[in-house]
Amino acid sequence: MSRGFEKVFGKTDRCQIFLMDKARSFPYDEGRKDGMPMEIGAKLRQARIAAGLTQEQTAEALGVSRQSISNWENEKNYPDIVSVVRLSDLYAVSLDALLKEEAPMSDYLDYLEESTNTVRSRREQSLLILLCVYLGIWAVSVLFFWLLTGPDDAMGYGIVFLWLVLPVAAFVISLLIGRGGYGGRQGWLLPLVFGTMHMLAGDATFMLANMLSVGILRLPQPSLLLKGTIISAAGFWFGALMRRRRRQRGESGE
Repeated sequence: MSRGFEKVFGKTDRCQIFLMDKARSFPYDEGRKDGMPMEIGAKLRQARIAAGLTQEQTAEALGVSRQSISNWENEKNYPDIVSVVRLSDLYAVSLDALLKEEAPMSDYLDYLEESTNTVRSRREQSLLILLCVYLGIWAVSVLFFWLLTGPDDAMGYGIVFLWLVLPVAAFVISLLIGRGGYGGRQGWLLPLVFGTMHMLAGDATFMLANMLSVGILRLPQPSLLLKGTIISAAGFWFGALMRRRRRQRGESGE
């Protein structure tokens, strides 16, 4: 069963999925006369006691509150799938022993897969929102040049927008993407995207204005591409580092 979890979630994907959010999808305990779903909380409590751990010790190991452990065992709410895997390791029991009864759990795994697709969709939406925010800042910067900047203001515009606003926006948004893990396997391409947009900002303002005034077509400036890429890569790296440290703190129970 652990392979099934790894296939659905991946090794490091922290999906906030509750075990009994859709109780009707779970297998039923044939030994219970009331026909209610299997008691996940009782299994968690029995496994903890068998491991010789108190609720406080378990909470400290998982980096959660003691009340959370109590709520899980009393079925007031339920742990996410990552917490279930960590409980399995902490109690030294398999996921099958912790969750599975004789009844098949295909419905449960189908629910997990459906929930994971929902989480992935939300991550894609978060990535799209962040990229749209940057595009909005980029568009405002270009429009500001053409609508509100005069010949005497060109130097100030370059300092404010090309050296401050756009680089800071690229860094912060890249950091948020890296911290949230929104980039996925193609995340390394994002710095190139931000670098390209930074170069196009210079092309759509100063270079285009110069071309219209003197009638000479100039090539794009690779220095702006390099600068934007480096700034975005730095933000993405710092965000990924923050995400990794947060995960390590959770795994160590700090």
